[in-house]
Amino acid sequence: MDFKLSKTHLLQQEMFRRFAENEVKPLAEEMDETEVFNRDLLAKLQKYGLMGIPYSKEYGGVGGDYLAYTLCMEEISKVDASTGVTISVHTSLACSCIDSFGTEEQKQNFLRPLVDGSKVGCFGLTEPNAGSDAAGQQTKAVYDEASDEYIINGGKIFTTNSGFADTFIVFAMTDKSQGTKGISAFVVEKEMPGVTVGENIRRMGIRAASNCEVSYENVRVPAANRLGREGQGFKIAMKALDGGRIGIAAQAVGIAQGALNEAVKYVKERKQFGRSISKFQTTQFKAADMQTKIDAARLLTWRAAKAKDDGENYGPYAAMAKLMASDVANEVCREAVQLMGGYGYCREYPVERALRDAKITEIYEGTSEVMKMVISGAMKVV
Repeated sequence: MDFKLSKTHLLQQEMFRRFAENEVKPLAEEMDETEVFNRDLLAKLQKYGLMGIPYSKEYGGVGGDYLAYTLCMEEISKVDASTGVTISVHTSLACSCIDSFGTEEQKQNFLRPLVDGSKVGCFGLTEPNAGSDAAGQQTKAVYDEASDEYIINGGKIFTTNSGFADTFIVFAMTDKSQGTKGISAFVVEKEMPGVTVGENIRRMGIRAASNCEVSYENVRVPAANRLGREGQGFKIAMKALDGGRIGIAAQAVGIAQGALNEAVKYVKERKQFGRSISKFQTTQFKAADMQTKIDAARLLTWRAAKAKDDGENYGPYAAMAKLMASDVANEVCREAVQLMGGYGYCREYPVERALRDAKITEIYEGTSEVMKMVISGAMKVV
C-alpha cells in the first residue's frame, strides 16, 4: 500500500496549484462580491484542459485519471470554491453521463465539445419539490412518434453552470407510474426553443458560481438525444452523483486546507500579550487537530478516486469521503475564523468566504444524511 503520489501526479498537482494561485486567487474576492463568474477565467479553464481532465484524448480530453481530477479540485478549491464547483458539475456530472451511457455518435456530438473546452455542461436533476427524493420529479418528457422527438415540460432549480452552459443533461419522467424506473435522461441544447434560464439564485456561499432555475416549455428534443434506455435516467443520475461526490469531497478538503493555511499565516504574524499567538500551545494544538482531520479526509478522498480508477465499487467510498470531508471543512473553517478572531469575521480575509462556502458541501451531490444512508446500506445494517 502506497500513500505517495506518483511523479506524474505530483507534477500535475504543482501545475494545478500554480494555475490556482496565478489565475484564480486574484479574482476570487471580486467574483464573490459581484456574484458573477469571470468569463475570462472560464475561457482559461477550457483552454488549459481543466474541464476535461479524466476523459479520453480520443474525445479531446486530457486523458488523466480520477485521482488527477481530485488533485485539481483540491488545489482550485483552496483559493475559490466557486471555481471548484464550476469544474465539478461540468466534469463529474454532465460529461460523465454522456461518457458512461452515450452512444459513439452521442459522444462525438456532445461529449467531445464538452471535454475539449468548446462548450460547458450542466446537470438538471433537482426540482423545487424534488431534492433528495428524485422520484418526486414533475418534469415530464412525452414521446411524439410522428416526429421521433420527446416534448419536455417542467422546471429545474439550483442548476449549477446554467447561466453560461451550452449543454444541459435533463432528467424527466417518461412514465410516472414506474417511480424512479420511469425517469429518463436527455441531452438538451441551450438554443432549443422553450429553454429559459432564470436569474442567478442568491446564496450564502459559492456565490460566484452560476446557479439558476431553468424552465422547459414544450422543448422538442430528438429521440437521438436520449441517453441510455427509456427509464434508465435514475441509474444514470446516481452513477454520475457517485463520481461527483469524490469531486465534492476534494473540494471540501481544498476549502479546509485553504482556510487552515490562511489561519496559520495569520497566527504567525499576529501578536498578543507581547508575542506571536502561534507560540501559545492552544493555538498549536488546534492547528494540529485541524491538519490531522484534513489529512484523514484527503486520504478517504484519494481512496475513493483510486477505487473509481481501478473499476471497483467506489460508491460507498465516495459517500464516506464526502461525509467526512464536508464535516471536516465546516469544522476547520469555523476554527480558522476563531483563530483569527474579529479579523476572521471580516470580508477582506478569505476564511470568512471559506466558512460560507463550506456549508454547501454537506448539501449538494447528496446531503450528509443521504451519505449515511448509502454507507449503512453498503454495510447491510438493515
